[in-house]
Amino acid sequence: MHKQSPYIVLLLVAGLMAGCASKVTAPVRDVADGMAGVPATSAPSQPSGVHTVRPGETLLGIARQYGVTLPELVAWNGLTDPNQIQVGETLRVAPPGAATGSIAEPAPSGAVAVPVPLNGADSGSVPLKQEPIGGRAPIVAPAAPAEPPAASGPAAPAGGQWLWPAAGAVLAGFSEASNKGLDIGGRVGDPVRAAAAGKVVYAGSGLRGYGKLIVIKHDQEYNSVYAHNDKLLVKEDEQVAQGQKIAELGSTESDRPKLHFEIRKQGKAIDPMRYLPAR
Repeated sequence: MHKQSPYIVLLLVAGLMAGCASKVTAPVRDVADGMAGVPATSAPSQPSGVHTVRPGETLLGIARQYGVTLPELVAWNGLTDPNQIQVGETLRVAPPGAATGSIAEPAPSGAVAVPVPLNGADSGSVPLKQEPIGGRAPIVAPAAPAEPPAASGPAAPAGGQWLWPAAGAVLAGFSEASNKGLDIGGRVGDPVRAAAAGKVVYAGSGLRGYGKLIVIKHDQEYNSVYAHNDKLLVKEDEQVAQGQKIAELGSTESDRPKLHFEIRKQGKAIDPMRYLPAR
């Protein structure tokens, strides 16, 4: 009897395990139907008005992609070296103050499945709940129309008056399509002066087509651009006074000696003749 007892014990344990397995079952529920209407979650859309730099891109290529100019990108983003943009860096490609909200996506019509407790009791169980994903789509209010310019004419930065940056004759006037500013003639070495007081945000020759270039930020709205200089006399982050000599007129990346001068309001080029005093 003592020799057979281990086998009897093993048979009893096996019987108990089989009995437990046959009596205790976990509730199984097919949730495939409940999830059929759930759409795949897409990555959030990138806000309009900004661009994330991708491998191989250049500032010039990004400017052409969005139909803007290099000085605009430099001014909007406060860049000090346009050749040193980094992959993954976010750049503003629209003027400050322009609408940059994300494009609202419609709320999906699918449902989400809420797990059901294992006990399955009617009083304590939570049924499969059908509810919209994400709630209601946000309502985007239309942008207010821009107010027309005052009849009395535009104001200069900080309430002052703009000055002519060079003394030569106007060679080419402003054109929305072909010339974003004025081309002012002169001789190499003639003084180029700040049209208004401000801070130099760019001074260099890294922007193709502009030669040796200076961009001055006057306030939150106005920037001025001075291109094709022969010699730059100020540095980035330097504060300049109105009328201060900032460069010498030249012909860098130009067919003749001249100063290309722009005034930009909130990043958009405007006709400098509306701002400069008559002469």
